[in-house]
Amino acid sequence: MKEVVAIVRMNMMNKTKRALADAGLGSITARDALGRGKGIVDLNLLEGAEHGYEEAIAQLGQSQRLIPKRAMLMVVNDDAVEKAVHAIIKTNRTGKSGDGMIFVLPCAEAVRVRTGERGEDTLDDG
Repeated sequence: MKEVVAIVRMNMMNKTKRALADAGLGSITARDALGRGKGIVDLNLLEGAEHGYEEAIAQLGQSQRLIPKRAMLMVVNDDAVEKAVHAIIKTNRTGKSGDGMIFVLPCAEAVRVRTGERGEDTLDDG
């Protein structure tokens, strides 16, 4: 089992949910998130600002702002990881900064509270 965490634009959430459901992966958890990627800010300016250089701080301007995003989490069978990643990329890729990120992590265990089921029996068939 793997946990797939995707950070996407707020306005892409419904399309992403639909694409995942169409791929047989309807079980997700979503949360509001704030963040920024490295493409939004000049890393040299950021480093200068962290060291307290006023010129760097002034040049950063609004680029330090955190952008509203949506974080989606899902646990899938190992063989469904590529299906999930492909659906997220296909739906969210515009070629511009801010398209999002996907992280794939190992998941040691899953337990359905209602029934006590464990492991892959708790997941979508995907």
